[in-house]
Amino acid sequence: MKRFVLLLAIGLITLLAACGGDDKESTSAGVSESEVTDEVWEKIQDEGVLTVGTAGTLYPSTYYPEDSDELTGYEVEIQREIANRLGVDIEFEVMGFDAILTALDSGRIDMTAMGLRGERKEKFSYTQPIKYSYATMIVRKDDHSGINSLEDLEGKVAGGAATTVYSEIAEKFGAEVKTYGNATNDAYLRDVHNGRTDVVINDYYLQSLAIQAFPEFNIELHPDLKFHTSTASIVMPKHADKLHQEVEQIVADMLEDGTLKKISEEFFDGQDVSVEPEEDIIEIEGIAK
Repeated sequence: MKRFVLLLAIGLITLLAACGGDDKESTSAGVSESEVTDEVWEKIQDEGVLTVGTAGTLYPSTYYPEDSDELTGYEVEIQREIANRLGVDIEFEVMGFDAILTALDSGRIDMTAMGLRGERKEKFSYTQPIKYSYATMIVRKDDHSGINSLEDLEGKVAGGAATTVYSEIAEKFGAEVKTYGNATNDAYLRDVHNGRTDVVINDYYLQSLAIQAFPEFNIELHPDLKFHTSTASIVMPKHADKLHQEVEQIVADMLEDGTLKKISEEFFDGQDVSVEPEEDIIEIEGIAK
């Protein structure tokens, strides 16, 4: 297991609307499937290239294996397969997580993979989920950092990033958030181990893998606290109607034919993140989904 940064990611599901008539699927604007187009789709077809924005440092979703310059990961390989099924090449632009949606909005990239919540859901187009998850906490093993409930976060120091839902949760319950730049897992987890911070709140699947890489640290996943369900989707510009239509269908096909499950099991230690977890999850009032 290599040492990479935590994925901060959370989002919601949407489906294409359809209505009958002449066996042609229609968009919400009443345009038949064969007539739907958009500038993003036309550019991709003209250039023969799908440009994807990704962080490249978020194991196991988007990362470079040690001693390799070949980008890989769960999200990366899904988007490679989407490009393959579209019949175009793919180019990845590696950038900071917070810059990806700006690049998507400006037209620098055509697509990304992440979760959207709150107002961001209204600004972009997105597919049904490619990943379901929930939040957990990494705490010190010997005393769980004094945290036995979400309310016990009050007065604690949480390692995280300033603009994520995980930091919002920490702050809602009274924790101070210690922010990091493009740091690797060892920076986050070592600080919990040595007491500089008390907790890291993040995605269950990612934290369960990250923690395995540091058996020497006095840390573990909190055994009792599972909260705030989340999803991640393929995200595109708001008015990229044809691209959305095509990618939505490909994601549905990949779910049905088992491709999502196969890729998930490769990167998530045999676990299938493409289906909803069967867990009793605490939902937090006032945190946007």
